[in-house]
Amino acid sequence: MTATAHELDAEAERLLTSLMHVECDARRQWNLATCREIAPLTLEINRLKREQGAIVLAHSYVEPEIIYGVADAKGDSYFLSLQAKQARAKKIVFAGVVFMAETAKILCPDATVVVPDRGSGCSLADSITGEQLRRLKGLYPDAVVVCYINSTAAVKAESDVCVTSGNVYDIIARLPQRRILFVPDRLMAENIRTELKRRGVDKEIISSDGTCMVHEEFTPAQIAEARARFPGLKVVVHPECTAEVAAAADFVGSTGAMMKYVRATTAPYFLMLTECGLVGRLEVESPEKHFVGGCRLCPYMKLNSLEKIRDVLVAPRPDQIVTLDEALRQRAARCIDRMFELAPSD
Repeated sequence: MTATAHELDAEAERLLTSLMHVECDARRQWNLATCREIAPLTLEINRLKREQGAIVLAHSYVEPEIIYGVADAKGDSYFLSLQAKQARAKKIVFAGVVFMAETAKILCPDATVVVPDRGSGCSLADSITGEQLRRLKGLYPDAVVVCYINSTAAVKAESDVCVTSGNVYDIIARLPQRRILFVPDRLMAENIRTELKRRGVDKEIISSDGTCMVHEEFTPAQIAEARARFPGLKVVVHPECTAEVAAAADFVGSTGAMMKYVRATTAPYFLMLTECGLVGRLEVESPEKHFVGGCRLCPYMKLNSLEKIRDVLVAPRPDQIVTLDEALRQRAARCIDRMFELAPSD
């Protein structure tokens, strides 16, 4: 069904209301003309969603035209996990990376879950397999296995409890076991040790060797240079960064916590050491704030596009449909349910 000129103009105006504030994306300047270019796609996607009983869940790191054009929910991994759990949709299109779509399928087994691009992996999730974790568990039989949500369904199935960057400290502090086998993020494990020591919580944290290809690249030198150039700057980082970067920051937190901190903090400038998509969201939702450089693009998140979302709604290929062995799904679900039990207020 072809949209009328009036519908296209109205959609372009709607998109411009949000996208005009996005400055971090140097690849495209958002104005009425560029919004008019994507309006046919956003109108078609939103029509297909209505017809199919589908929703689009979008991580904060994907392109802004997805977040503000077609997403029914936008946020970090934990928030989107909650949205998936509460969804009554027949179909879930997960605009993020594959492990997130697997999480949605774990929580919504009766829904059809699809990914716009099966190549949208994650350096953390891809760093350890279920079989590798089983071998690691054999070395530490007395440890409780805590997996970061950035992990595959197979790894979640081998774990005792799942965590996110927003609830990891509280959940580990509540666990009765002293020895924690934390997978897959080595750098986050370092920050967990530091934070738990600060809280006076005695835990031994053993980790595997994965890292985030975006967050591991930030350095203390970047922070020092930015502070010299921008007096009064606040530095906001993710706990997937190195311990040295975290120590030099003003605030360390999850994607959602970083957004709350920026909104609640008065400062002339903010340096966001995370994926650029989050800066784009803040430019839209807190346009009075000023951001200076720093962010990096995740090539996997940027594989998502409006065209691919439209195509996966029209005719998904078999590889785009997320399927899980039922026994594995149930084991992984127990791991995630344990997270919800231990962090009910997040």
